[in-house]
This record gives sequence, structure tokens and C-alpha cells, in this order.
Amino acid sequence: MARGERRRRAVPAEGVRTVERAARGGPGRRDGRGGGPRSTAGGVALAVVVLSLALGMSGRWVLAWHRARRAVTLHSAPPVLPANSSSPAVAPDLFWGTYRPHVYFGMKTRSPKPLLTGLMWAQQGTTPGTPKLRHTCEQGDGVGPYGWEFHDGLSFGRQHIQDGALRLTTEFVKRPGGQHGGDWSWRVTVEPQASGTSAIPLVSLFFYVVTDSNEVLLPEVGSKGQLKFISGHTSELGDFRFTLLPPTSPGDTAPKYGSYNVFWTSNPGLPLLTEMVKSRLNSWFQHRPPGASPERYLGLPGSLKWEDRGPSGQGKGQFLIQQVTLKVPFSTEFVFESGSAQAGGNQVLPRLAGSLLTHALESHAEAFRERFEKTFQLKEKGLSPGEQALGQAALSSLLGGIGYFYGQGLVLPDMGVEGSEQKVDPALFPPLPLFTAVPSRSFFPRGFLWDEGFHQLVVQRWDPSLTREALGHWLGLLNADGWIGREQILGDEARARVPPEFLVQRAVHANPPTLLLPVAHMLEVGDPDDLAFLRKAFPRLHAWFSWLHQSQAGPVPLSYRWRGRDPALPTLLNPKTLPSGLDDYPRASHPSVTERHLDLRCWVALGARVLTQLAEYLGEAEVAAELGPLAASLEAAESLDELHWAPELGVFADFGNHTKAVQLKPRPPQGLVRVVGRPQPRLQYVDALGYVSLFPLLLRLLDPNSSRLGPLLDILADSRHLWSPFGLRSLAASSSFYGQRNSEHDPPYWRGAVWLNVNYLALGALHHYGHLEGPHQARAAKLHSELRANVVGNVWRQYQATGFLWEQYSDRDGRGMGCRPFHGWTSLVLLAMAEDY
Repeated sequence: MARGERRRRAVPAEGVRTVERAARGGPGRRDGRGGGPRSTAGGVALAVVVLSLALGMSGRWVLAWHRARRAVTLHSAPPVLPANSSSPAVAPDLFWGTYRPHVYFGMKTRSPKPLLTGLMWAQQGTTPGTPKLRHTCEQGDGVGPYGWEFHDGLSFGRQHIQDGALRLTTEFVKRPGGQHGGDWSWRVTVEPQASGTSAIPLVSLFFYVVTDSNEVLLPEVGSKGQLKFISGHTSELGDFRFTLLPPTSPGDTAPKYGSYNVFWTSNPGLPLLTEMVKSRLNSWFQHRPPGASPERYLGLPGSLKWEDRGPSGQGKGQFLIQQVTLKVPFSTEFVFESGSAQAGGNQVLPRLAGSLLTHALESHAEAFRERFEKTFQLKEKGLSPGEQALGQAALSSLLGGIGYFYGQGLVLPDMGVEGSEQKVDPALFPPLPLFTAVPSRSFFPRGFLWDEGFHQLVVQRWDPSLTREALGHWLGLLNADGWIGREQILGDEARARVPPEFLVQRAVHANPPTLLLPVAHMLEVGDPDDLAFLRKAFPRLHAWFSWLHQSQAGPVPLSYRWRGRDPALPTLLNPKTLPSGLDDYPRASHPSVTERHLDLRCWVALGARVLTQLAEYLGEAEVAAELGPLAASLEAAESLDELHWAPELGVFADFGNHTKAVQLKPRPPQGLVRVVGRPQPRLQYVDALGYVSLFPLLLRLLDPNSSRLGPLLDILADSRHLWSPFGLRSLAASSSFYGQRNSEHDPPYWRGAVWLNVNYLALGALHHYGHLEGPHQARAAKLHSELRANVVGNVWRQYQATGFLWEQYSDRDGRGMGCRPFHGWTSLVLLAMAEDY
């Protein structure tokens, strides 16, 4: 039991003791008078009052305890995916994958206790002391650009990484067979970044294998003490073997001289692998190719005798790393062979290496190109070869960023009283897996709920089965109330990269229900496998939507309010609304329960529409009868106007306790503090023209003949407001919040920058209204064409200049901003190029 639960359990016990004392007449005699009839009656009355209070306290405690338990209890609806859906028996093609998006190159199994592999590298002698060891993707390590040129999400990928004067190419291909996910092979090629580059010092590659429990790894040693291969056995993989083949010159088969080092120890914990290797690179060795002068390098001083490693680390798993050091250019191959794949036929399969690996990689690359064009038709639409390559990289890097995570999240229960000071400890959610794309390998290498809906819009066009797998996993995170945490931090590696204040997810905080966007696409396309999936998913989708609709209800019927706004601290220009996904987008200046949030109402309207359509298709008459009227009411023009049309602003808007007379001013020694001037805040529409203002348009909730459609197109197309040569800006240039910091240490985020996810929604809406008869059809079609050219053109130019897709783009000069690479929803540029909405 959590400490907070023990503290709360003391409350009713004290209440009972109070009742007992009152019944004995103790506290009732404090006035010292005798115990006549009036005193007795007073004592009885007091006892009744105290008993009522105690029962009330006890009832509140029971309710609080119940809420806390439900927050970390899994939903009772049947799971969408079977319990063993990630196993090699059920999904052998997906068992191995590049499911470690935060490392530059690595693979793992989809398992709670996976077998992991990875690559590190270092340029020897370029800096004094220990060479820079590259392993995990970092924003500020100077590596880049990097990303997948090809990745099919299943069995093949090719990635390019620039590291100073070096260019690394990492490739993998899988070969199905046996009962444990088959074989796979890597090829890592290291070359100078440009021809004519001055001599590059020695380069070391480090190939490692990590087990997470008591699995067996056994290094096989050659006659000269060198490592020949690593054999092993796990319950999920059976027998297997890893072999690091001798390096060659790129495109050649003749071996090239390399120097080898190894290190074998217990697993220190996955977040500590890099530091462990750094700390062991402290011994000098000689690289002595025949006929060449020797060169010094720092190597691992390891032995292949396990007893040399000290304590056995029972239960912690093993960590075995091989270092090969040589001169650039070179290629080397790392091969995994499954015992059951080798034993599956009458003859031993040839090793997937050398010319056989080359042929497999080339055939997969050609198949990828053909499938890509058939799916997205960019060449047919007249896009240039460079733009087609951008589209391929956008898709490939999104697929190459899919991760498999397993662990327990931290949840703070909803205690039912907003702003309550009742102290509650976070509780651990049950351990669960999550198969998901990630927004950014360097900065956000974990699952984000509202991002994932946009990710899957791209993924499902390429491989609908991957989208079903991802949605099934996300719906598996549903708690008993129907809540899904908006940020999923599962496992040690994910947790190590998140600041402590963001580890806890609050069970009252929602997130835009963007998973319904790929669900709506499934309904539209009507693929039988998708529809069978939706039948299984329906109870959980309904529970999730019902929780959103009920928990975020606003102050008046058909209004909604994001729970979880920041408090009005003196250091914040405008308290943020992180659950909305739009973070620092300006809302009412003074948070209150009177707020009505336009974007949330529109998300709920979309959800009601999609769930109604799904219920009708599935024959769920009761749910359709429940949600159909709600959808109709939320899309009714009169209701939307009544709650959110601001005549004085001429647009839709949030409503709340607001004044625009706020600003940050320096006040030593506190720094910047918020100053509220006149007029003082009052209940009114919030004058923050931007993305939120467009939501009835973005989610296609307006009738094509709506009198409100024209004004929204006006502000969208006006360069004084939202239009820029690079896409729609998030906040109007005319807004007093445009480009403003939210605090001394919090630069603007959704206050003017161009974001691809909302621009994609805008393109889809303009395309939609441009194909419907109405007074604004021609204008919507024209704006779609112009906006598409601006968005695609700018992303392409920035990709040419930097090699990256970016989190956001400047509305002033188009440059990429925020974190990079951002192959999450910025990959929607591919669907914009394909005009697929």
C-alpha cells in the first residue's frame, strides 16, 4: 500500500474515536455544568453531529481510496490485442526491430525482458583524452544530419549519419524462418564525408549485446584468444549466435586489417552503458597493419574470462561488447543467426553476409522505391526527385523511430476536487508494453498520445497492420475510468531521459483524441482487416471517449474545459495548458472553472461523430442512440455560435476570466514577473487569434454554406494574422502575445511558429471545402493550392539546407526551429505532397 494511502486511512479512525468520546460524554462537558436532562440531550445531539461528520469523512476517504485504485487499475474491456501478440509465435515478422529510437543504431526484441543489440563508435585521437563516444541520439553532440533513407517498418532499413568528417551508413535486413523471429544482418560502412578529406585518424566501432535477466551468453574464443562468435540461449529466442565478421573495404570482399578488443561484464543498467564503456576506454593499444606504421588507440582492456569481471551480477543480465579499430574507409557486418531458423529445413541456410547481404539490401531498396511510388504517387504528381527523396526519408524516419517499450508509469489519481490540497502520492501503473512511433529520437524518444494519432495517419497509408498494432497497444493503456496518460515513460531507458517533474501523469489530464483520426480513415477506407480490428477496439474507444466527454465537461452544457492548466504564478505571462497539446497558446489570463475551450469542444465533436459512425456500422444501437444526439448538438451551428462565437472579435474563441493587459516586466531580484494592468480581468471571449480560432474549420465541423466559414478563411489568408510564406502561423502576428516569452526561461512555443500537424489539418479542411458546393468552394480550393506550395516548399528547402525535418518552422524566414530531427508529425509533409487527407 502506498504511503499516501496509509496516511489517508488514519482519517476515519480518528473520526471513530471522536464519536466514541462524544458517546461517553467526554467532550460534551467542557462547560463544567452537571449532567441533567438538557446536558444529556446536548451530548446526544453533539454525538449525532460528530457521527455525521465522521461518516462524511469516512465516506470521502472511501471515495478517495476508490478513485486512487481505479486510476491504476486496467480497464475491464477485452484487450484489443491478445496477451502474447508481441511474441515470435504470433508476430514473428515484428519480433526483432530497430525498436530503440533513442540510439543511433540498435535492435531489440519485442519482449518485457528483451535481448538488445547496439552500436557505438569513436574517432580516435581527434581530441585529448577519451575520444567522443557516440551512442545515444543527442541534441547537442554535433552529430548530424542523420536519419533513415529507407525503412519499411518491418525487415529492412538504410540510415546515413554524418559525424564531422565521417559518414556512417548503417543497414539491416531480416530473413524470416524458424519459430523465433528469424535471422538478421547488419552492415556498417564508415567513409570520409567528402572525397579529398585529409587523413582521418583511426575509427573504433563497438558492437554490443545486452541481456536483461538470467539469459546465457557464451563467447567462443579462437586459438589466438580472439572472439570468434557469441552463442546464447533464451526462452523466447531458443539457441542463437552473433558473429562479427572481418572488416573489408567498402564494396570489396577482401578482409581489411582491424584491431580487436572485448569487454564482458554484468549489465550495469541500460542507461549506464555509455558511461561504462567511456570509463573503460583507458588503456593504450597498438594498431599494427602489415607494412604500415603502428598507431596508438584507446581500447577496452577486457578479458573473455567471466570471473575476471568481479561479482557475477546474478539476475542483472550480461553485457558483452566487441571493439574493432581500423582505418577509414571500411565496412563490417554483424550477423544474428537463429538456431530454429537454421534447423528449419533440410539444408543449412547460407549466412546472410557478403554478396548475399548486398543482394538482399539492394532488392529490398528497389522494392521500397516501387511500393513508395505506388502508395504515394509523388513522381506521377510531378514532384522532383529531391522532393521524392524527402518523402521517402520522412516516411522511413518515422517508421525507423517506432519503439517498443515496457514498464510502469507513475500516475497521480484524480481525487475528484479540482485544486484540492489533499496530498496524494503517485502510484505505479501495472507493467505494460507500448509499440509506438516517437516524435523525436533525440529529444522525445517515447510515446506521446496526441502525437501518435498524427503519426499513424502516415503509417497506415504504408502499412495498416502497423497502425492496428500501435492503436491496439495504446488502447491497452486504458485505466478503469477510460483514461490514457498523455505521455508514456516506460522502462529505465525512457525514464532516464525525462526530467523528474514530468515523470508523473495526472489521471484528470486529457489530451486531444487524435487516435480517432486514423480510426476515421479506417472507416472511410473500409479494409476488412481494419473493420475487424475496430470491432474489437470499439468498447475501449467508447470508454476512452466517454471519459473525455465527462471528465472535461465545462461550466454549461455542451462546453468543455481542459483540466490541468498551470496556476497563475507571478512568473508566467499566461498559465500554460499542457493537456491541450498547444502548451503556451494564450488562454484566459486568469484560469478559472468558468472557462470554455473551443479546441476541446471541437475534439469532442469529432469524437462523437466518429464513434457514432462506428457504432452504427457495428450495429451498436444503444451507443449510437447515446452519441448520435450528442454529435448533432455539438455540430449544431446555433450551439457553437452561442458558446464560442465572439462578435467583437469576428471569430470563434475561448471564453473565460480574461484581460489582455498583462505583460512581463523586470523586477529585481525576482527577474521577469507578470504585471496586470487595466482593464482588470472579466468574463469575456479571449482575444488570441490563432490555431484555436480555426478549429471548427480544421476539424470540418462547419457546413459549406456556413456564414462563419468566410470570416475564418479571411483571417487564415491574411498575412497580418495567420498567413505566412512558410505556412500558417500558430498565433496571429497581430496578437499582443505573438512571439512573447511565457517566462524568463520559457521562450515562445505555440506563439507564431509554423507547425506541420495543424497545417496538415488546415490543408485537409481546405481540400474538403474546395470539393463541396458552396459560396466558398473556389476560394478554399485556391487557398489549399497556395498553402500546400508554401508548406511543402519550405520544408523541402530546410531539408536541403540542414538535412533535418524540424519540430517547427519560423513564420518570419522559414528556418527550422525546436528539436531535430523531428520525424514525428512533421512527416505529414509526405501526405501533403501526396494530397492525401
